[in-house]
Amino acid sequence: MKFLFDLFPVILFFIAYKFSDIYTATLVVIAATFFQVIYSKLIHKRVDKLLIFNAVLISILGGTTLWLHDANFIKWKPSILYWLLAGALLFFHFFKKKNLVKNLMGEQIRLNEKTWNQINMTSAVFFAGLGVLNLYVAFNFSENIWVNFKLFGITGLIICYAILIGVLASRANHK
Repeated sequence: MKFLFDLFPVILFFIAYKFSDIYTATLVVIAATFFQVIYSKLIHKRVDKLLIFNAVLISILGGTTLWLHDANFIKWKPSILYWLLAGALLFFHFFKKKNLVKNLMGEQIRLNEKTWNQINMTSAVFFAGLGVLNLYVAFNFSENIWVNFKLFGITGLIICYAILIGVLASRANHK
């Protein structure tokens, strides 16, 4: 359910784009993200830090897209989010000696420290690469292809990556 909740604004962005244009879709994704924040606060009594950061980022870049009537700003948003996530994984690993992936998933999965570190580093590389790939598609293909890639391509890659990490974690547990 959390995965669908996280995907909710992207799905609405996709639908709004298909029925209207990139500017309407941008307005819809901003509203949907704020709805997520409000819903989380009302129902769960807390809002995830990543969701707050995403809401601020979507407001700034989406707002700039609407204000300047320039879709390039909204196209940069996923890449900036992924790069900052990759940077946070690396920063906390090297400078704070904390593993953010382990902090998020450590209650559900028991792994040795080496495996947690491998997953953390692999995740940083994955998200950095995903940011590059987003920009490549955004600026080398049509807007329509980018919107499709944003929902289906990026989501598919994240699901495949999660499955791969699950398989690797399972193998590490059986050694």
